[in-house]
Amino acid sequence: MSHLDIGREMYELAGKIFPLCRSLTGEGVRGTLGILSDFLKKDGLEFIIHEVPSGTEVFDWTVPKEWRIREAYIEDDAKNKIIDMKDNNLHVMGYSTPVDRLVSLDELKKYVYTQADQPAVIPYVTSYYKERYGFCMSQNCLDALPEGRYHMYIDSELTEGSMTYAELILPGKSSKEIMVTSYICHPSMANNECSGPVVLAELIKYVKSLGNRRYTYRFVFNPETIGAITYLSRNLETLKEKLVAGVVLSCVGDDRDYSIIHSRYGNTIADRSLLSILKEKEKFSEYSFLDRGSDERQYNAPGVDLPVVGFCRSKYNKYPEYHTSADDMNFISPEGLAGAYDTMVQWIDCMEANEKYKMTVLCEPQLGKRGLYPTVSQKGFRGEVTAMFNYIAYADGSNDLFEISRIIGVPPYELIGIQEKLKENGLIKAVEVDDE
Repeated sequence: MSHLDIGREMYELAGKIFPLCRSLTGEGVRGTLGILSDFLKKDGLEFIIHEVPSGTEVFDWTVPKEWRIREAYIEDDAKNKIIDMKDNNLHVMGYSTPVDRLVSLDELKKYVYTQADQPAVIPYVTSYYKERYGFCMSQNCLDALPEGRYHMYIDSELTEGSMTYAELILPGKSSKEIMVTSYICHPSMANNECSGPVVLAELIKYVKSLGNRRYTYRFVFNPETIGAITYLSRNLETLKEKLVAGVVLSCVGDDRDYSIIHSRYGNTIADRSLLSILKEKEKFSEYSFLDRGSDERQYNAPGVDLPVVGFCRSKYNKYPEYHTSADDMNFISPEGLAGAYDTMVQWIDCMEANEKYKMTVLCEPQLGKRGLYPTVSQKGFRGEVTAMFNYIAYADGSNDLFEISRIIGVPPYELIGIQEKLKENGLIKAVEVDDE
C-alpha cells in the first residue's frame, strides 16, 4: 500500500471518530478508543485500556469527575432551535453542568461564547475545573438574535466515574524504548483532535511490520494534560530507565507546514533526530519549549525530564482554524496525513539505524575492491560515493547518524543505505558503551 493510500485510510478513520463528543472523560473517549481498537484488531493488534477512578491523586492533580452529556440546545419562544449540539457538539461548553432556564436575550448573552475576530465560526470552549455551564455559537448567529425569551437546556451530569486511556507496547530486541503518543479529549475538530490518533494508529501497524526491530515501542492514547500526568504517575520510573526518545503527535493532518516543539533544553536525541528530518521539508517551523502547549509540557516537567518533543504539521495555536468549527474534515486531507506519517516512518527508521560507528581500517579504505566505488572516475562526479566518503570521514566513534547527517548535509534517512553497505563490507563497527 502506498503512503497516499495509507493517507486515505487515515482520513477515512478520522471521519469515523470526528462526530464523537469527547472530553477529558466519558463515553466519547471510550467510543473513540473502540473505533481505533477495531481498526487495529484487523492487524492482530490490541491495546490495553485503563480506567482511572475520579478523585485519584496523580502528582499535584486529581482525576476529575466523569462528564456525561446527552443533550444541549437553545431555542426561542416558538421552540425553534437556535443552536443544537446534535448539529455541532462545539455548541456546548465542555464539562457544562445541567441547566433548564428561560431567559431574556441579555441574560442569554452571559452564557454564550463567540470568537469575535472570526464571526462565522463556533469557538471551542471548556471549563474543566470550575463547575459552570455555557454555549458556543458564531458571532454572526448571536448578532442576528432578536429580543425575546430563550430556553437554555443542557442535559448533563458530573459523576464519580473514571478517566480512560490506552496503551500498546511492541517489544523489540532491546528493552530500551521509543514512545509515540497523542491525545483523545477534544470534540469534533479534525486537525486538533482526529489527526494525531489516526496517524498513531497507522504507525503502530508500521512498527509491527518491522520484524527485526531494535527498540521496544510504547504507544499511548490519553486525554491531554491530565491523561499524560496520570500516565506519568504510573510509569515514570520505567520511562526514566528505558525511554530513548519520544514524540507527541498533535495537529498532523493539514498540508501547510511541518513543525517541531523542542524539549525543555532542546538537546535530547529526540530533538536532534526529528529536527534533522524536518529540515529537509519544503515548509518547516521550529519552536522552542517556550512555545509548548501539548503533552510535551508534562514529559519535560522538572523532575520528569524525559527526551520528548512535539510534532505537528501546522502547530496548534498558529493556524486560524484552531479550536474552532473551521477545523473540520475539509481542513485535513489524505495528503496532509500521509506527509505526517511519512515523516514519522522516516524518524522511526532512522532511530532504528542510529548508532555510533567507527572505521575498522586505518587511513582511507579502498572502496573499489569492495564494489563501492565506480571503475571510471571523472571530474564532477557526485552522489552516493561523495556521501559515503564524507560519512567515512566522520565515522570516528564519536558521531551518531544524526550528527554525521548534520555535519555533511545529507538527510539521515539517505545515510542508512550507506551505513548498511559499510557494515556489510566490514568497514565500520558499532562503538560499545564502554568505548565511548
